[in-house]
Amino acid sequence: MKGSMKKTLVFIRNLAHEVGTYINKKAYTKKHISYKGEVDLITQFDKQSQDMIVRVLTKKFPDFGILSEENINRTTDTATRWIVDPLDRTTNFAHGLPIWTISIALEVEGTIVLGVVYDPTRDEMFSAIKNGGAFLNRKRITVSKVKKLSKSLLVTGFPYDVRTSAQNNLNHFSHFAIRAQAVRRLGSAALDLCYTACGRFDGYWELKLSPWDQAAGSLMLKEAGGTVTDFRGRPFNIYGDEVLGTNGLIHSQMMEVLHL
Repeated sequence: MKGSMKKTLVFIRNLAHEVGTYINKKAYTKKHISYKGEVDLITQFDKQSQDMIVRVLTKKFPDFGILSEENINRTTDTATRWIVDPLDRTTNFAHGLPIWTISIALEVEGTIVLGVVYDPTRDEMFSAIKNGGAFLNRKRITVSKVKKLSKSLLVTGFPYDVRTSAQNNLNHFSHFAIRAQAVRRLGSAALDLCYTACGRFDGYWELKLSPWDQAAGSLMLKEAGGTVTDFRGRPFNIYGDEVLGTNGLIHSQMMEVLHL
């Protein structure tokens, strides 16, 4: 199984690279933008990326299910399925901001066992297999060793209902802004998790994400030696409403702030 998983990882890395490189070449051509919600938009390239990925996955792994952001939920009798974000973060992409990725994860019986997050704008390929470590362009990565929240660089994001819901993360953002060294907001949950995995950030929190936003990235952070839970320290669930990912050393400190 281990050897087979490594071959699968190589295949998925190549697929993400091929699709990402193609979409990146189209990044500055005219985009047809429509809205799924008041601030949640989509371009024709989201669908094109998804079509390219799903077509290959369906042919190569016909017995696997597929869950993808743009209204694809291909179920099978097996408990094995791909979880795909064909273009994370579309808002950045639509505005020409080069912070977006392609994210693909493999879920087996409720556990993420393989993940790939590819950033074509920097040609950075994050990848991981469960119990096999995490890598950036095939070089092993580990979390930071910062021990104090006051010295930590954090990252977060805001939900699509930020204008209408009281649970919009603005309270947590303000609490962390005066307790951490700094807080950033990139707009890509997949990259936030990967950047925490490789030590660029020390901690990350967010709420109301979808499974495709965090499946691959959460595996990356775990395999890099980090800690991933909900806001109360309970086991992380990609289908849940909360994610707290850290280097492990500041995890309890961040939990305290999240419950102010």
